[in-house]
Amino acid sequence: MSQWTSTVGAAQLARLLGSQYRAGGPRGPAYRALADGVRLLVMEGRLPVAARLPAERELATALSVSRTTVSAAFEALRADGFLQSRRGSGSWTAAPAGRPLPTRGLDPLPPDAAGTMIDLGYAALPAPEPLLTRAFRAALDDLAPSAHTHGDFPAGLPALRQALADRYTARGMATMPEQIMITTGAMGAVAAISRLFAPHGERVAVEHPSYANVLQLLREAGARLVPVAMSEGLGGWDLPAWRQVLRDTAPRMAYVVADFHNPTGALATDGQRRALVTAARAAGTVLVVDETMSDLFLDRRPGEPVPSPVASFDPGGATVVTVGSASKVFWAGMRIGWVRAAPDVIRRLTAARAYADLGSPVLEQLAVAWLMTGGGWEEAVALRREQVRGNRDALAGALREHLPDWEFAVPRGGLTLWARTGGLSGSRIAERGEGLGVRVPSGPRFGVDGAFEGYVRLPFTVAGPVADEAVRRLAAATRAVGAGTAARADIPRGYIT
Repeated sequence: MSQWTSTVGAAQLARLLGSQYRAGGPRGPAYRALADGVRLLVMEGRLPVAARLPAERELATALSVSRTTVSAAFEALRADGFLQSRRGSGSWTAAPAGRPLPTRGLDPLPPDAAGTMIDLGYAALPAPEPLLTRAFRAALDDLAPSAHTHGDFPAGLPALRQALADRYTARGMATMPEQIMITTGAMGAVAAISRLFAPHGERVAVEHPSYANVLQLLREAGARLVPVAMSEGLGGWDLPAWRQVLRDTAPRMAYVVADFHNPTGALATDGQRRALVTAARAAGTVLVVDETMSDLFLDRRPGEPVPSPVASFDPGGATVVTVGSASKVFWAGMRIGWVRAAPDVIRRLTAARAYADLGSPVLEQLAVAWLMTGGGWEEAVALRREQVRGNRDALAGALREHLPDWEFAVPRGGLTLWARTGGLSGSRIAERGEGLGVRVPSGPRFGVDGAFEGYVRLPFTVAGPVADEAVRRLAAATRAVGAGTAARADIPRGYIT
C-alpha cells in the first residue's frame, strides 16, 4: 500500500488513545501499552486502516513519552501486521495479512431452526395489523386507474410523490413532486445514487461503523471506502475527523445516518448536521443522508424539538441527497423507499433506472400513499414507538443483569444497540451463540477491514421474556468463549412462536 486514506495528527491520536493507553504500570512496558492502545483503536474501527500516523517525534511530544517508546511501539505494531512504513513516506495503519473480514450478511435460517432460534440478525419488525390489511384494501380500491396503464412508473406514482413532497414541506423543506423518486426500498435508493455519483473506483466516505448492507453494496460496486470513526458514546459524528477526511481525500460521495445511526443509535445535533453539510459542500462531496430511522424517536421530551433534516441546511439542494423508507416504521416487506434531491438529480436517476428495475411495485406504492394521506402513517409510528421502546428497555435490562461486563449506551431512538463485548471476540461470541440458539451479527460486519471485533449489534425486535432468554444465551456463549470451550446448550424446540 503506497497511499493512505486519511491522516491522523499527533494531538488527535493522543485524544483517541485516551484511556486506552497508560504508560507503564501493571500492564507492562510503556511501548507495549502504546502498541496495545493503537492496535485496539484499529480493531474497534476508531482508527481506520490506511490512516497515516504522525511522525514518531510529534507523537512522543503529544503523549509526553520518549521517542524511543514510540519507536518501539511502532516496531511492535509492524511485527504484528498492524502498521506499515516506508522511508520518506511515514507509517500507516494496516490489517494483518490473512485476517478474516466477515462482511457479508447472515445466511437465511434453515427451516428446522425457525422454532428454536432467537434471530437478532435483522433490525426489522413484523407488520402492524390491522393497518397492513387496511392499507392494501385501500390500495386495491385505488388500483384501477394505474391498472389501465403499462404499469411502469420510473419516478414513482404521482400520488405517492405528492404525498412525500407534502410531508417534506411540512417538515420545513419546501419540496415539489419533481424532487422525489420512489425506489425499491432504501437499498434501491442508495444503489441508484451510488451508480450515478460514485462509479467504480470512486472514493466514498462512510461512518465507521456503518450499516452493513450499504457497506457491502458499495464494496461490490467497486467503491473505495474511506471510513470516518464515530465518536464515543451517542455523541455521533467526529466533526474534526470528517473535515479532515473530506479535505484530504475529496470523496465523490459520503453516506451517513444522522437519525439514530445504525448500528450505534447516535443522533446528530443540528450543529453537527450544519457543519457536515458545509464541509461536504467545500469538498465537492455529495452527501447521501439515510433517514430510514428518523420517525423512531423513542424518548422525546415534551416540547423538545426534533432535529432538523440534514437537507434543511442545504437550501440550494446541490449537496444533500436524502433517502427514506417505509421499512423500519411500517414493514420491510413493502419494499418502498424514496429519494429526495434536486429536480435535475431526480431526472438523471429516473433516466438511469431503465437499466436497473424500471420501477417499484404499484400496489405497494398505493398502500404507502394511503397511509401517508389518510393518517395511517402516524398511527403506525405511534404503535412502533411504543413497541420498540418496550423491546429496547427489556433488552437493556437483560444485558445489565446477565452481561454486566458488556459496555453500551442506550440510544434514545432507532432499532439497534451497539455493545462492546468485554474484551472478547464478537465474531466468536456470535459463532457460539448460534450453537446456543441465538443469532447476532458481529461487529466486523459493520466495519472496514475487519474492524470492531470487540462488538456485536443487538436490535430491538424481541420483547420481554424472549429478550431475556436471548441475552441468557448470549451470556452462555460469552462464558464459553471466555473459557475457550465449545459448550452447547439444549434449546427447547418451540420456544419461539
